[in-house]
Amino acid sequence: MRHTYDYGVIGNCAFIAHINKNTNVSWMCWPRFDSSFIFGGMLDNDKGGEFSINPINKYEESKQYYIENTNILCTEVVTEGGMYRVTDFAPRFFQTDRYYKPLMLIRKIERLKGNPRILVKCKPKGDYGKIDPEVSMGSNHIRFLGLDAHVRLTTNIPLNYVVDEQGFVLNENKYMVLTYGPPLEAALEETVELFLNKTKNYWRNWIKTAHVVNFYQREAIRSALTLKIHQYEDTGAIIAAATTSLPESPGSTRNWDYRYCWMRDTYYTLNAFNSIGHFEESEKYFHYILNTTIEEAERYQPLYGITGRKYLDEIEIPLSGYQGNTPVRVGNEAYTHIQNDVYGQVLVSLLPLYSDKRIIFTERFDSTELVVKTLDMIEKTFDEADAGLWEFRNLKQHHCYTYLFHWAGSSAAVKIASVIKDQKMGEKASHLRKRAAEMIEKCYVPSKKGYAQAVGVDRMDASTLQLIMMNYLDGNTEAAKDHLKAMEKELHAKNGLFYRYKHQDDFGEPETTFLICAFWYIEALACVGRLDEAIKYFEDVVSNANHLGLLSEDVNENDGSMWGNFPQAYSHVGLLNSAHRIAIKIDKPDFLY
Repeated sequence: MRHTYDYGVIGNCAFIAHINKNTNVSWMCWPRFDSSFIFGGMLDNDKGGEFSINPINKYEESKQYYIENTNILCTEVVTEGGMYRVTDFAPRFFQTDRYYKPLMLIRKIERLKGNPRILVKCKPKGDYGKIDPEVSMGSNHIRFLGLDAHVRLTTNIPLNYVVDEQGFVLNENKYMVLTYGPPLEAALEETVELFLNKTKNYWRNWIKTAHVVNFYQREAIRSALTLKIHQYEDTGAIIAAATTSLPESPGSTRNWDYRYCWMRDTYYTLNAFNSIGHFEESEKYFHYILNTTIEEAERYQPLYGITGRKYLDEIEIPLSGYQGNTPVRVGNEAYTHIQNDVYGQVLVSLLPLYSDKRIIFTERFDSTELVVKTLDMIEKTFDEADAGLWEFRNLKQHHCYTYLFHWAGSSAAVKIASVIKDQKMGEKASHLRKRAAEMIEKCYVPSKKGYAQAVGVDRMDASTLQLIMMNYLDGNTEAAKDHLKAMEKELHAKNGLFYRYKHQDDFGEPETTFLICAFWYIEALACVGRLDEAIKYFEDVVSNANHLGLLSEDVNENDGSMWGNFPQAYSHVGLLNSAHRIAIKIDKPDFLY
């Protein structure tokens, strides 16, 4: 049976919540993406708490859907006694010259048919399940004391029904507003309805101002909306996922905390935002990069916390884990790794500040010093073996992908130097670009007519698909076509799915395919002119989404099961970028697929 993540996600760029099809808030971290969960049933049924709206009558079925072009989620539950709908959202709208995005989860419950009897449970937790807050009632709210800040549930449901976990008949609309810090001190029903309408309008206007290609437009819109809420607006950081320790495959122990910002993802993520014409998110991300790297003198870390925090010490938490998969990890040891492709990623991400005419040159922040410093870091670490983008914990090599981004980053610096008329910068960048190309060629395996994972080995690695996408190999040449065939021979799974690599690593041989690699493959197919195959495989790959169009990190090729952290921002970046690439190749503005 196919394993799927039966959750929808809501968020407002301050927090994200995962809502199960059974209405439970199964994962939500407050006050930040990387804080302890306040609801964490996804990782432990007992210690994770609960916030659910369940039927007392016999449960029959439920369905979830988003209000069109929004991040507002509806869950409809059918029971023996009737039917009701739960609408969940995190308020976000423009107010008094700024975005209102409070730590506030709002739940509206409506009777749709019959007289359903429901039971509401609200049991938040603190410090990853260690703290059970003290519960007390106010006049129209319930206080949860003993957490890091004041948590309050304001509701028109009789408070005793919630505290005592007593069922009741749903015969009118009920509202619940859970707040962290400042509580809601306004008329409940009117405020919820106002916030709901304003939030709906915000998301629909955001999509209206986005340039989303017509090719698989509905899927691209959902990806754009999902990616947007993974940006922590306060600093501009974009996290890989809002979850931790969802296994890449059952029993693999590949359970990682992804609630941080990987510098490597910068280029791909900014590409996605730029392709849909949203520069506000890109500019915030630029500022995050500048603030995070400005004091780094020797090297950049592969990842940082969402506030730029450097130390992300990895510890194991005593929780039962997702479906019993342990360990549950908080923090990520990869911050200590040497991953030298990061320098090129930063340089390529800065190029639009200088080359994109839609950005007023005189209004950009001055990043010349950052460009020079980053080039210096490429030079200093050039001959150093590293852990590579897949973050091998016990394997250091001279990775092809690292030198590709030395090449791409240096190429970007050549263009930047031309714009700002800095001859010295241009000469250094040109020299590094030539050296990087020489190292890439050392990865070529004549017998396979393709480029291997690293210098001195012959195994293939999906990251080298980027040789085609980054135009190191011209897609019209036989070299690009041969390289793609060599990759397919070793790493192509069923229906467009693609393995990162197939060799043994620190945890054995990978059992699942990596979705971002599938989208890279699709882009590479489009680049070499195999457009029909790119379209077919795009259709196949997006079919691996859950019931709401949300994508996981990994997919099992045999049964299509979803694994890894969820939803994975990187997978949705891949969908947006590959859809954009195919749409350009189709080159028909009115083309609807």
